[in-house]
Amino acid sequence: MESTASDYNYTYDDNNEKPVEPCSSDGENLLGAQLSTIYYFMFLFSLFGNGLVLVIIHRFEKLTTVTNILLLNLVVSSLMFMSSLPFVGVYKQLSYWIFGEVMCKIVGSVYYLGLYSSVLFLTLLTFDRHLAVVYSLRASQVRNQRYALLSCAVVWLVSGLACIPKMILHKTFSTLIDNKMFCQEHPGNTMSIDDKLRASGFYLQLFLFLLFPLIVIVYCYVRIAITVISSKIVTRFKTVRLIFVIVLLFFICWTPFNIVELIHDDDDDDNPSCDEKKKRGYAREVTHDIAYIYFCISPIFYTFVGKKFQSYFRQLLVKRFPGLKKHISVSQVSRTNMSTKSTQKSIELS
Repeated sequence: MESTASDYNYTYDDNNEKPVEPCSSDGENLLGAQLSTIYYFMFLFSLFGNGLVLVIIHRFEKLTTVTNILLLNLVVSSLMFMSSLPFVGVYKQLSYWIFGEVMCKIVGSVYYLGLYSSVLFLTLLTFDRHLAVVYSLRASQVRNQRYALLSCAVVWLVSGLACIPKMILHKTFSTLIDNKMFCQEHPGNTMSIDDKLRASGFYLQLFLFLLFPLIVIVYCYVRIAITVISSKIVTRFKTVRLIFVIVLLFFICWTPFNIVELIHDDDDDDNPSCDEKKKRGYAREVTHDIAYIYFCISPIFYTFVGKKFQSYFRQLLVKRFPGLKKHISVSQVSRTNMSTKSTQKSIELS
């Protein structure tokens, strides 16, 4: 979970720890407070959008298909992550933690578990789409319910294990002057075990949640683009353009977040000046919000680029508001397997 720095010395639960040299972060706290409204908006928008995805899957599709199982888990991980944002928003507005030590651990755990699992489920969805398009015939034998459930179980297990260092380091502490409580990783000098946990979290985030997803997503979409271009499909150019947008959005939103986060985690090795810390604090606020917006819309984006979901959404609108029938064309789509059995249907994204 994002930290809200203070310009005071800190006290710790362990009396052997040394306080951090004071460095005012009023500017960073002010920016965080100003941007905190975005967190409430993202929470409400994600709740509505992902809820709509769940309604459409339940209403029109089978919950036992591969794509739907993966989408369902992506929606759950997105909602899990977004559920922590109202607490983070209040934290940023006040610049101190008011929910107690237990909620600090719970919110921090939910925050990282939702964030990490969202990245891996997006990667898994991309890989599954790659299988359905590039290996459409052979993949039908592998892409079954057992494969989907096992893949989701692995993602949740890996995400949970990756959260352990963050969960342990995340704790409450207070300032010496006004006794305000904060909820974040302990800043400054730490015990050797904390150093090892921080280092492990550093490399996990670098390799497992940045480099690995980027490599897999870029590779899969390059293969999909090649397959689409080589096929005789009228909409292939629109599809390739959409693929490019998906990869570009993921890269733009997720890479700066990780770079700034990794630089921040490596502060102790760099021994940055106070001014440098302030600049990094501003960068964290902006890049975090950009990444959060992406994960807020990603399940909706991945779902509603498909023609079937667009048709289902129009049907829901017309049924709820009959007056719109004159303005919205609705084509009936049968309740079928979302897992595509032909290359043409698989790559018909736009």
